[in-house]
Amino acid sequence: MRGVVIQVLVVLAVLALVAWMIGNVAANFAVLDKTFGFDFLWRLPANYDINLALIEYNNRDTHLRAALVGLINTGLVAVIGIILATVLGFLVGIFRLSDNWLVSRIAYVYVEFTRNTPVLLLILLWHGIIIHMLPHPRQAIAVGDAAFLSNRGFYVPRPVFEDGSGWAVLALVAALAAVFLVRRHVRRVRDATGRQLPGGWISAALIVGLPGLAFVAAGVPLSFELPAFQGFNFHGGLYLIPEFVALTWALAFYTSGFIAENVRAGILATDKGQIEAAQSLGLPRRRVLSLVILPQALRVIIPPLTSSYLDLTKNSSLAIAIGYMDLVATLGGITLNQTGREMEAMILVMLVYLAISLSISVFMNWYNRRVRLVER
Repeated sequence: MRGVVIQVLVVLAVLALVAWMIGNVAANFAVLDKTFGFDFLWRLPANYDINLALIEYNNRDTHLRAALVGLINTGLVAVIGIILATVLGFLVGIFRLSDNWLVSRIAYVYVEFTRNTPVLLLILLWHGIIIHMLPHPRQAIAVGDAAFLSNRGFYVPRPVFEDGSGWAVLALVAALAAVFLVRRHVRRVRDATGRQLPGGWISAALIVGLPGLAFVAAGVPLSFELPAFQGFNFHGGLYLIPEFVALTWALAFYTSGFIAENVRAGILATDKGQIEAAQSLGLPRRRVLSLVILPQALRVIIPPLTSSYLDLTKNSSLAIAIGYMDLVATLGGITLNQTGREMEAMILVMLVYLAISLSISVFMNWYNRRVRLVER
């Protein structure tokens, strides 16, 4: 009974606090003669430009459209940053355990530098390197006359998919489905008989061969638009603004140091006797890593890896420091200042970040359940 009473009192206290906060906000709004609502999102034009828009946008669109562009920019940085940070983190974490003294020391310095430097300083550092150390577009660094690096951004060929490319996409989907079935069959054979089928080679052949054949059969419906220097800048191709490159790389660089330590801890947590037993069977080092070490290490790596992904996503809000127009810079910045709807704008920003973070947590928790040790 005492536990129930305490819980009821705590719930009542929380509800009373929420009610007081809502009443305080309502009273302040009444004094300022302000109303609460979200009609400003589609009623007023944004009246500001955005330096990177993956969908159609101009300054006469609504604030809702501007917020959507900022949300897409946030997602773009988060997705690419997570991929880069994961690859770098796993490589550096494995290098930290290398028998080569020089490789392990370089990895150690990398980890200590990234983990002990504020992420905002890293963002400003990489942005400054791109802006001040790369040449002007007229003296841009050319990579095979197809890609160009300058202080105004990176220009790379843009793929142009023509009629018939949809068949290659369908073939890729079919190849991925076939790979799933092949890997499941290989796993069943291995668990039942111990025989290891060449599932990796078969999967690679399916992913590369099936879409490739469909692509050739459709007449190679793909061309590339190359950037070309005209006037004072490059035109055509795919343009990556300096702010996007600096922010994505800085976040991946920073987060990879934490992921590397998680990977090292997971590998060290694997029982040494199991590693020696796998080696005594004559398994090559690559197979020992993929079949014995990593499956057990993932159970230790994934929980802190989820936190690293969440930190990277939330740290992308620092983009406003270098002028990258993400959700905070659009809805939580310019839109807030223009409309004076600070309460509504910040509520929306917090809800969006909460939804993104919960989505990442749900997916990583699902994956963690997939790889956890199943006890009898």
